[in-house]
Formats: sequence, C-alpha cells, structure tokens
Amino acid sequence: MKRTVVITGASDGIGAAAAKMLAYPGDTLVLVGRSPEKTRAIAEELDADYYLCDFSELEQVRALAASLAQKYPRIDVLANNAGGIMADREETADGHEKTFQVNHLAPFLLTTLLIDNLVASRATVINTSSAAHKLMAKFDIDDLDAREHYSPSTAYGNAKLANILFTKELQRRYGDHGINAAAFHPGVVGTNFAAESTPLMKLGYGPIAKRLLLSPEQGADTLLWLATTVPGVVWTPGEYYAKRKIAKTSRQAQDPALAVQLWEHSDAMVTAV
Repeated sequence: MKRTVVITGASDGIGAAAAKMLAYPGDTLVLVGRSPEKTRAIAEELDADYYLCDFSELEQVRALAASLAQKYPRIDVLANNAGGIMADREETADGHEKTFQVNHLAPFLLTTLLIDNLVASRATVINTSSAAHKLMAKFDIDDLDAREHYSPSTAYGNAKLANILFTKELQRRYGDHGINAAAFHPGVVGTNFAAESTPLMKLGYGPIAKRLLLSPEQGADTLLWLATTVPGVVWTPGEYYAKRKIAKTSRQAQDPALAVQLWEHSDAMVTAV
C-alpha cells in the first residue's frame, strides 16, 4: 500500500540519510528542511515533495502543519528529526529558549496540529532523541525556557529528555486511537547539528572528528527500522530505542506525572495568543 512519509530536518545529516533510504517507489516522501538550497537539492534527487520551515518560528510550524494536513489526509509516518544545539542562550520570536523550542516545542506543535490526520492514518510517530538526556539534563518543569539556569549542554539534554517524555505521553493519550510512537538515540553521528553551538562542540563534530563518528546512514538505521516495521509486533510503542533495541533511560524519562506536566506546559507555551 502506498504510504506518505514526512521527515523533518531532512536537508542534512540523519534526516537526509533517512530520506534516501525511505525513498521507495510509489510512496509519497515529504521532506521538511530549513535550508532552501539543501532541501530542494535532496527533494529533486529523490523526486520528493518538500517544504521549508524554520522551527525557531512557531508561526512557520503552524503554516507547515496546515499545508501538510490539507495536501496529505493520510500520513503514515511522521519523523520528528529536526534539532540542534545552540551556544549562548537565545530567545526565539515566540519568547522561548531556542534549543528547547527547536528540539521539542516545534515538533510537539507540529504533531498535535496533525493529530487528526495521524490518528486516521494509524501513523507511526518517531522522535529523534539522544542518550544526552541521561548525561546532560537537569530538568526543571518550572524553568523550561532556562531563564534561571542555562548551559548549552544542559539545554540540549533537557530537550532530548522532553522528546522521550513527549513520546510516552503521546502514546498514552493516542495509542488506543491508532498512534504508534517511539523515540530513539541515533548514536554519536558526524552531522552539522552543532553548527550553532560552542567552539568546543563544533570541534567535537568537525571534519577531523567526523572520521571517528558514526555516518548519517548508521545514525538513521533505527529510524529506518521503526518506520518500516510493524509496531506492536516488531517493536513496542511508547519506548526509547538504540541500535534497534529498547534502551535504558534516565529516571525522569520514566515519570508519567512529569510527562503529563510537560504536555500541559508545552501546550500552553505553543498556544497562539
């Protein structure tokens, strides 16, 4: 059966690699990226549809969701893969800390705006998280925008923890309605996700270091597996994966009350005034 697969952060790195591996004849592949040149080039290479969206502006996310919902009544896979780590604390035009917005609030908003399409399609929703949530997060539900305490690594770890909590609460709320959600850790991959981060982080993901890191194709492997296999049979919805296996998370990632709180806070933060 023909499927519609939407991948965000598809202009580079893991997203671009996943798009190339998911470009099956007959399927509708929809790429979302920030860079006009890169996104267009990959879309043309794969004969895929594409949309431009900067996740640091929630109005662009709302416009993207409206366009996707109208053109694709059926969405079989939504891969929330866009993300990054920033350097100094920066607030978006929406008034939120940029790392948290780009990595969590924007995909949360996109997913919830598309929820009717996703439920009707019995869709798989895949959220790119990271093992950084265990090493870097200092999660404070009352300081999600990091106004009291900020560091680039902590902001990133908090956002990646939010990805897992969001996955679990999405599954709790909509699993019985047909949604199958999963989060995954791609590994330490040589991509450009740290391009806006600190000099040390840039060095850690620079040209020399990339020789020692996983390739984008290796990093996309678990995403590909989740997107192409049967949830509930091959993998368990609501879980966090690494290397195609359920992986250990931090204690906070297993807190159902915290997942509910995060959903409610996130909903309030993305509500248009």
